[in-house]
Amino acid sequence: MMALRSRWTFAFLAILPLAATSAQAQYGYDYGRDPYGARDPYYDNQNMGDVRRFIDEDGRIVTVDPYGRVVSIEEPARRAPPAGAILEGPAERYDPYGNYGAGPSDSMPLPPPGASQRAGIPPVDNTYTGSVNPAEPAMPAPGQPMIETNPAPAVAGPTGRNAKAEVAALQVILDRAGVSPGVIDGRMGSNVNKAVAAYHEMTGRLLDATSPQALLEELYATGGPAVVEYEITNEDVAGPFVASIPSDYAEKATLPAMSYERVSEMLAERFHMDEAYLKEINPGADFSRPGTILRVMDTGSNVKTPVARVVADKGREQVRAYDEYGRLVVAYPATIGSSATPSPTGTHTVARIALNPNYTYNPKINFQQGNNTGVLTIPPGPNGPVGSVWIALSKPTYGIHGTPEPSQIGKTNSHGCIRLTNWDAQELAKLVKPGVTVEFHD
Repeated sequence: MMALRSRWTFAFLAILPLAATSAQAQYGYDYGRDPYGARDPYYDNQNMGDVRRFIDEDGRIVTVDPYGRVVSIEEPARRAPPAGAILEGPAERYDPYGNYGAGPSDSMPLPPPGASQRAGIPPVDNTYTGSVNPAEPAMPAPGQPMIETNPAPAVAGPTGRNAKAEVAALQVILDRAGVSPGVIDGRMGSNVNKAVAAYHEMTGRLLDATSPQALLEELYATGGPAVVEYEITNEDVAGPFVASIPSDYAEKATLPAMSYERVSEMLAERFHMDEAYLKEINPGADFSRPGTILRVMDTGSNVKTPVARVVADKGREQVRAYDEYGRLVVAYPATIGSSATPSPTGTHTVARIALNPNYTYNPKINFQQGNNTGVLTIPPGPNGPVGSVWIALSKPTYGIHGTPEPSQIGKTNSHGCIRLTNWDAQELAKLVKPGVTVEFHD
């Protein structure tokens, strides 16, 4: 199963009495005693008969007083890796030098016999559709490399035979915590560096990416191996898909949808992976055949804590979102404007949220694309100009949105909007609501 990564939220206090009663029934709690039946020292000290203790979704023991105020939160003991634990799940060992199936290595042995995991992610919610007028992302000119526009301080990365697999494990750890490294591709870079810094801010822990044992311990503390198995389904193969996505907007407007082009492209996004890396660790896999077993990343479940404030940090090239108490909830690598077409300044608010939106191209409002001078409506889909999500801001034509090119996030410029990977934009869309502030910081 995919590991949960939702975290305790004080918004839950409104239903604490019911939650505590349920916990008492489930775990056999007694007022004045801890979850294990021992006398509660807080009860003894305060002589309060209705002090309540329960276990939250992260396994922490939460103590509340009669007024619903949190008295203490006790962190559970971190889950230690079991004997023989590995960075990856039950699948053929990945060796960056291509020695597939060659047997165990010193740093990454094969899984124990009989181990098995399956991974799956539910489909994207598309209950709201709309027409938007954002600016189109700017892509590099043909033949030009993607450029790290704002490199973060470098983090020491793994070295040696299994370095690429260990970097991917690091990226999974970050993703599970809600601090996105962008596409998981087994490569260090500015997006990973920024995520490591945000992870430290969020958890107080410094990740040692050079230590396979430290990565292993962090993986098992957050859900288990980085890599699990996934079986391609009939629904996966059925699509719908399109043969290709044209660059001209008039041609885009004639398509039934801006769908994925390939099963591998779709699954790469589902598991937050770079498509080339997905193919690399599954050599020879037939992505068009139901029943094919793939090795994919276990990135866990989406963050659940509501967001009260979003910061678009232009200097970091990162979107950072905070809860009502000012705690960092999620952080995503982002493409935020450019010198030629800067993003807004100051503070704005979320105006509306559209999942799987249409894209309305209007050259009088946005920009000139090719020879198109009239208004065009481009159908929805993950390969549309704004990807699968549009979070409109109170400043007209500007918003936070997805992208058809997730590997380019943080490495190219946009025309003023905030671009995220589709999966990060989908997560953020469920954490914000109209009226949430969005601040642009230089």
